Amino acid sequence: MKMYKLYVYHAGEDDPKKCTAKKLARFGLIKIVNRLNQIPKNSILLSPFSKKALSPEDKNFKSISAIDCSWKNAEHIFSKVRNKNIRALPFLIAANPVNYGKVLKLSTVEALASALYILGEEEYASLLLSKFKWGLGFIKLNELPLKDYKKAKNSKEVIKAMNEYLE
Repeated sequence: MKMYKLYVYHAGEDDPKKCTAKKLARFGLIKIVNRLNQIPKNSILLSPFSKKALSPEDKNFKSISAIDCSWKNAEHIFSKVRNKNIRALPFLIAANPVNYGKVLKLSTVEALASALYILGEEEYASLLLSKFKWGLGFIKLNELPLKDYKKAKNSKEVIKAMNEYLE
């Protein structure tokens, strides 16, 4: 199993009791950084504003980064980031209690687990999600699209698979 290093910039904008990033950090599964410039430049940065979808062709990276912030401020915070390895996650449905059933309103753990799953690290994804009562339900809820995204060769094929779910 390839172990990606996981980084999260934590903006401190959400309820600390519901913060999935803080919980993952307590288990030693991610490293929290306090400034955007601490996100490694050679890391995949998950962003809902990227034009390129994450795909198995991104397996050559050694780390994955996410930004934990309020959805209300996301566009502003992501606009400050300078990283050429920005990737969007394809269509997935949230299983977290705050945004259950909402498309693309993923918690930080759901975003990181999705990326790991698409990159072929299903066990690692399950490990992260297992720390939450509702976590493994995320994989069940998104099982078919996650498998299709994982089978894709590149970003274009991920987008093609995603569009089949949107039709």
